[in-house]
Amino acid sequence: MLYDNYKITKEVALEDNSLNKGKVIGLLQQIEFPTELRGLDKSELPALAKELRQELINIVSKTGGHLGANLGVVELSVALHYVFNTPEDRLIWDVGHQSYPHKILTGRKADMHSLRQGGGISGFTKRDESIYDAFGAGHSSTSISAGLGMAVARDLKKKLNTGGNRKGEDRNIICVIGDGAMSAGMAYEAMNNAGAMKNKLIAILNDNDMSISKPVGAMSAYLSKIISSKPYRNMRELGKKITSKLPEPLKETARKAEEYARGMVTGGTLFEELGFYYIGPIDGHNLEHLIPILENVRDTEQDTPILLHVVTKKGCGYEPAELANDKMHGVSCFDITTGIQEKNKSKAPSYTKVFSSSLLDAAEKDKNIVAITAAMPHGTGLEEFRVKYPDRYFDVGIAEQHAVTFAAGLAAEGMKPFVAIYSTFLQRAYDQIIHDVALQKLPVRFAIDRAGLVGADGQTHAGAFDIAYLGCIPNMVLMAAANEVELMHMVKTAAEYDDLPIVFRYPRGVGWGIDMLDSAKSLEIGKGRIVKEGSKVAILSYGARLQEALKASEILDKMGISTTVADARFAKPLDVELINELVNNHQLVVTIEEGSVGGFGSLVLNELVNSGKLDAVNGNMQIRTMALPDIFQSQNTQEKQYEEAGLNALSIVDNICSALGINSNDTSLSIVK
Repeated sequence: MLYDNYKITKEVALEDNSLNKGKVIGLLQQIEFPTELRGLDKSELPALAKELRQELINIVSKTGGHLGANLGVVELSVALHYVFNTPEDRLIWDVGHQSYPHKILTGRKADMHSLRQGGGISGFTKRDESIYDAFGAGHSSTSISAGLGMAVARDLKKKLNTGGNRKGEDRNIICVIGDGAMSAGMAYEAMNNAGAMKNKLIAILNDNDMSISKPVGAMSAYLSKIISSKPYRNMRELGKKITSKLPEPLKETARKAEEYARGMVTGGTLFEELGFYYIGPIDGHNLEHLIPILENVRDTEQDTPILLHVVTKKGCGYEPAELANDKMHGVSCFDITTGIQEKNKSKAPSYTKVFSSSLLDAAEKDKNIVAITAAMPHGTGLEEFRVKYPDRYFDVGIAEQHAVTFAAGLAAEGMKPFVAIYSTFLQRAYDQIIHDVALQKLPVRFAIDRAGLVGADGQTHAGAFDIAYLGCIPNMVLMAAANEVELMHMVKTAAEYDDLPIVFRYPRGVGWGIDMLDSAKSLEIGKGRIVKEGSKVAILSYGARLQEALKASEILDKMGISTTVADARFAKPLDVELINELVNNHQLVVTIEEGSVGGFGSLVLNELVNSGKLDAVNGNMQIRTMALPDIFQSQNTQEKQYEEAGLNALSIVDNICSALGINSNDTSLSIVK
């Protein structure tokens, strides 16, 4: 294969000290911005790509992050910045996790050691990080919609401009969409719209997962080059013009190859029916093929959208990634020579693992249980379910809307679907949750992973809003697991509950390390529990902040402030009896949750207001709510994020002291802390 020239093996890593010392070498050392890149000779670009790949491996080995997809776009990144006049030409990466080479080439090389760390470089494209990041993208399938908007804005400004500033009138808009993002309906909605308009837009399909056989090589690239060039843009005459230039014995072979390259077999027809001029597929690791085709696409004067189909290999050039099942898609820090990643030092299981094991136990007992994921079998813990129950496992691709309505259809016919989707991605299916599930009272089970703050993945992946956006929907049962054992109970509860849609949320990371049970129990719907008895202050926790609430209560007890701690378990329906007990028997009640304003605390306040518990006659009683701040929090460690959010034990203590009129900065209290 052509990409074999770019492999970095164990031997190369051992010989090349730059990989271990973190030094930028050779041509890459000369490149700070694409201006310097465009000053290189074309013959130097393969060497630059090799250095860029080495530097990428070195960086991610120390920071962790997305490796496989970025290794696949090294040559494409070099070619795009070489051919196009970025940032004047707008380059959109979809999904943004494949933008690391792009970041190295656009002024952030020296700061890449801070990738995904607090105050450092984001793991996704981010508009306020660099002018070269034309559009932020932590979620997928948005590039063509955004690119079309930019193209229309460009052309509309040109049309309305009566003179003066003409800057940007002819800029190119390039959308690189890949890594499964083409499976989402939004991409096709955008293509359907773009194809009906007369605005030049370049979409590059970075195909790194689909199985495409030959021709992806010299003949295909040659024909794609001809197809993309100026003399051959009349699609009806294209085939005749190409084959007429070949000797008679090769005409039929060339016709078939050209048909393949035009996508009659690989999907080009679909793109053309949507109004795109299709070119490809071509080898995304061969710069000799990529550069002239991109130049032809850049220089074309046609005013219709173009789709360039580029085939790349996830993990390309780094043997451990190429051999890994997931192509080292998302990694922790790892050893360069072996690719072995650092293991979690905690003996406690991850919440995702607990969910996986609990669902397998439930599925063994109930054959109607099926599992659905939106292209995240490993991230959501469903890989083991897939292996054990392949007929009851469904990966629908990056298509959360479809996943939810598909589950609704299964539920309507008596199956028990568990839809495992990260909190941040479930936002994309909000209408389907309301219209297709809740309105019809269909018992779909939602397993919401990554609920709360997620650390290095930052703003785009934080599960901050699901309590609020689900809490306002009728007919929903909402649960939140305080620890790994509670999660076991909630999976069993969801499996046995068949009246309404039911949700259980759990955070990223590991549990408390408490002893696991041999079997889970089914919880009584809408009933919480008292975890620790006190008399003056009550902390009502919803979800995994319960551990911090217990730590805070220990500090408060030492200060002479007797504290009760309760685990709400349910946000809908609320345990009104428990809430009333806490309000009636304590001077201060504090709710705490790993979610945005408008969530659990708001539901509790609404209940207390409407029941008259907060009327003047109860004026001696105080209540406070603690939730995530009303901002998009930047990346950091989870511990630091919760400290910044004011949701750790010391923050809880400070909040309670403030409500009680106690100075928490008093020396004696500081000693207790």
